[in-house]
Amino acid sequence: MKKIVLFFLLLSLSISFNLSGQENEIDLNDYYKFPFSVGVGYQSLTPLTAFETGAPYTAYEASVIMRLPLGKVPVIQPAIKGGMISYNSNNAVNPDQWDHNCYFGSLGLIFSNRFSKNFEIGAELLGGYSYASFENLGDEVLFSNRLTAEAGLNISLIPSYSMAIDITPNIRYFHGLESFMSDFNGFTMGIGFSASFRFGEDPDSPQAVIRSLKLNTSEIPPLFAAMQSYYIKHPIGSVEISNIEKSDVKDLQVSFFQPGFMDSPTPAEVIDVLEAGETVSIDLLATFNSEVFNTEGVTPLTGEVITSYTVNGKYAEQRQSVGYDLYDKRSMTWDDDRKVAAFITPADTALQNYTSYIRTSCKGSTLGMYSGVFQSALQVFNGLNVLGVLYQSDPTSPFTSAQGDTLQVDTVSLPRMTLKKITGDCDDLTVLYSTLLETLGIQTAIITVPGHIYMAFNTREEGRDFKNIHPDRGMTINIDNQLWIPIEITMIGKADFLDAWRKGAEEWNAYESDPESRALHTIASCRSEYRPIGLMQSDLGLQYGSVEELVSRVDREMEKHMETIAGEFLSQVRDSGRKQDYNRLGVFYSKFLQIPLAEEAFEQALTLDSGYLTPVINMGNLRYLNGDYDEALSSYEQAMEGFKSKGRGSSLSAVKLMLNMSKVYYEIEDYEQAKDIYSQAEVINPDAASAYSFLGTPTAEGASRASDMSVPEIMFFEDEE
Repeated sequence: MKKIVLFFLLLSLSISFNLSGQENEIDLNDYYKFPFSVGVGYQSLTPLTAFETGAPYTAYEASVIMRLPLGKVPVIQPAIKGGMISYNSNNAVNPDQWDHNCYFGSLGLIFSNRFSKNFEIGAELLGGYSYASFENLGDEVLFSNRLTAEAGLNISLIPSYSMAIDITPNIRYFHGLESFMSDFNGFTMGIGFSASFRFGEDPDSPQAVIRSLKLNTSEIPPLFAAMQSYYIKHPIGSVEISNIEKSDVKDLQVSFFQPGFMDSPTPAEVIDVLEAGETVSIDLLATFNSEVFNTEGVTPLTGEVITSYTVNGKYAEQRQSVGYDLYDKRSMTWDDDRKVAAFITPADTALQNYTSYIRTSCKGSTLGMYSGVFQSALQVFNGLNVLGVLYQSDPTSPFTSAQGDTLQVDTVSLPRMTLKKITGDCDDLTVLYSTLLETLGIQTAIITVPGHIYMAFNTREEGRDFKNIHPDRGMTINIDNQLWIPIEITMIGKADFLDAWRKGAEEWNAYESDPESRALHTIASCRSEYRPIGLMQSDLGLQYGSVEELVSRVDREMEKHMETIAGEFLSQVRDSGRKQDYNRLGVFYSKFLQIPLAEEAFEQALTLDSGYLTPVINMGNLRYLNGDYDEALSSYEQAMEGFKSKGRGSSLSAVKLMLNMSKVYYEIEDYEQAKDIYSQAEVINPDAASAYSFLGTPTAEGASRASDMSVPEIMFFEDEE
């Protein structure tokens, strides 16, 4: 018997531990409380003290017990217990002499805590009166009056709401009121079972389920896998909730759940109190997992609006199903142009590998002193041309008809797919080209005009320096004092980069008088709401095309671009004849490594003013680029003497000249001299010197480290500072 009790006790504690986390949100004692119960029990009793009769006894108890839980504190249950105890004497001489029956009635309290749906554990304390009848002590029946007190445990298994089975270990004390019957005073231990029937209505039964709320869910429009991040913060629909009870609903929690496509319900709102008769409208959010990206076409789904709450102290949960369509990761509507940012996926390793191939192939043609961003954009454009990428209009949902239509679903190809099939419409190609530039760390933007979408990229050049990019200010777009270049990407395959640039600028400028009809959204600004979709990456197996053709195209376009800008500078020089303009022309030629033309321009500036120090420095820079370090130092020292004679030995121009001199000494491995000159510059202007800190490391090891860094090139001077 003891083993059985121990088993039930351990089982109940185990289940309590496992279920406490699942059911601790509601008060199970209150939720499953009953108004009244009646039970019957049986116990085997063992006296703990030897009766003075000297005879051993066996005894058992049969009883009836009634419980009446308190309404507001159902764990405390007043109880009435009555029954009979039968004592059997095992006296060897006269076994029947002391046999007797004891009838009792007790009142008391039971404390019972329900820690899971199917288990309770508690304690009882009862006291009452009993009388015993001895039929074998003489000719007449002898009666004895006794007081009784009882304390015990209740370990309850509750297979259903109305039925409970208890293990009832306890200790009882009897005290006889007649002195001649004091032989039976003492303690008795009992252990047994009882079964009770609980009246009331099962709160889990269909007829008892609480329905305090009326739910009216609005129709959920089609959702799109590509907008996964958007739905985390923006409603997919709403639910109208009405409290139809006469009592307030408390702790109302509303969420939305889509089995198979969510890891857990998405919380929508928590309302502390929804008053009787009150109605509220709550927006629904959705946090989908990556499974949404594995769908194809249109997938009909049925989600659930989940409400949980308490009413009149009872926990309740209601759910309402709602259906909608989920479109795959290639689909969207154009009610918000910024949505297309979700399709721009610079983390795609296949695209990173492709742009790395282009950069590596063009490394020998890349000019170190001209805009690296511009050259990278030009190289990628020509890489796509070599690959054979072409514009092809979408016959089913062209952008011209889908733009601004909240109902028409358009298909946007992922960049990796467009690159693989080498065709796409305007939105496909915009997404592809923007993604490729973003993989290189170049900021991009989408541009929309009536019936069309294309892109732009940030050159990171300041607005005042537009002539370094193009002599025509209208060829760039100034955003926050940075110059952006618009590219009409649909011209890929039939025009070069410069023509696509000019066309993009024309399309932007066509709406100069009607700026409301055009829009530019940087991809960075779109990311807060439209993050890139998730991808199952794989190698595309691309054939990248001819390296020779790519390099040839890039060289031709850069030469053409140089001639365009040089023409503007030459025209300006002819018109002004100013020494400053000749110097700027020389700087421009230097950036394109047109050394003879640059030297000619600097010499012309010196012809106009032999004391003009800026072209002297720049002539030294040309010697540096040619590897004539002694000649470069000679020019720098001449210019430094000029600065000092004018009292400008601590000017910003003098500091920059010191850094150029230090870099020359660094190249010829005179590290001590490089460090000394760098230190002088650092003392005068630490901010200007900071970009060249490697010059302060007087070792070959420092040179090795510097070669792995993005080290600024030699500095050309457009004028004194």
